[in-house]
Amino acid sequence: MAAKSKGYLRHVALSVADPWETAEFYKQSLGLEEVTELDGPLAEGVFLTDGVVNLAILHFKSDEASQGTGADFVGLHHIGFWVDDVIASGKQARTAGATWIMGDPNNPDGYEVKHTDLSGIVFDIAAHGWAGSQKRPGEAENEMHPNPHRRLAKFDERREAARQKIEANRMAEGG
Repeated sequence: MAAKSKGYLRHVALSVADPWETAEFYKQSLGLEEVTELDGPLAEGVFLTDGVVNLAILHFKSDEASQGTGADFVGLHHIGFWVDDVIASGKQARTAGATWIMGDPNNPDGYEVKHTDLSGIVFDIAAHGWAGSQKRPGEAENEMHPNPHRRLAKFDERREAARQKIEANRMAEGG
């Protein structure tokens, strides 16, 4: 039997109504680090990390962009695996019954090739990881995705409103 291409769970994406409020909650309550903000064609949001795994906190811009969950869905949207070989990993997944959704499955440097598993759960495979993630922490062959630490000025007010809300919650609890 041929060796299987291994994936490393390094990305979790949440779909929420207010990514800045949710990000501030995780930064304040669990100490996650903000690595970047996104305003892309499909979603806007904030990316956090614990130093190994990337947590994407997203609000999808339309039902189509949400890849089947709906723009107003709140919850776990998808997970992502950093793989050695996007083409081989994608073929393995599809042979096992996965359904391709988007991304170029034939690009060896492919980024976020999306599929659904047998239960309809969306998952990504990627050749280069996600902001703030590490492929093999503690190993000599570890790869780290760069941390761009980018904030978008257009989200300044939303970021500040989220900070104030979490601070108000803290004060109400006597913290």
